[in-house]
Amino acid sequence: MLESLARYWWMVALRGAVAVLFGLVALIWPDVTLLALIVLFGAYALVDGVFALFAAFGPNAEGRRFWLAVQGIAGIAIGVITFAWPGVTTLVLLALIAAWAIVTGILQIIAAIRLRREMRNEWLLALGGVLSVLVGILLAVWPSSGALALVLLIGAYAVVFGVVLIALGLRLRRQGGPSSAPTGQAPAT
Repeated sequence: MLESLARYWWMVALRGAVAVLFGLVALIWPDVTLLALIVLFGAYALVDGVFALFAAFGPNAEGRRFWLAVQGIAGIAIGVITFAWPGVTTLVLLALIAAWAIVTGILQIIAAIRLRREMRNEWLLALGGVLSVLVGILLAVWPSSGALALVLLIGAYAVVFGVVLIALGLRLRRQGGPSSAPTGQAPAT
């Protein structure tokens, strides 16, 4: 499992970069309309789901293929639902985001526990999972906090989660050695 993660370290880091960009947009323009938030979240969930599915059906995904596929299908489904019904109410959107964050977080915690056998300090993946679950719970418990608070909370979460994924991706790159460079790229010296 570690070899496969190290080989695709750049996908983990790219997911983190997308999350950071999404979070910064949400924090820089907190007065963004609900429709814009729906589009941004839908795009993020869709891209994240596609990356997870790509990893699930890529080489060396044994032992984690099912969980990556579930995460990918969940992200794609939430993204498609978000685009199909952009007029969805704030509470329904909040429930979708909360459920997605909780499911994604649980799957990442499970992956971190499994990775523990192969890699020291896998806590970065577990931390990302815990953050996802906590944000999901907070969104589910306080749905009436308003759209602005929702934008700020999701933005802050996405930035922190993205930084965690980038750090994990870079750690995986170091762990994997020179053969872990993406195709078409020379190994770092």
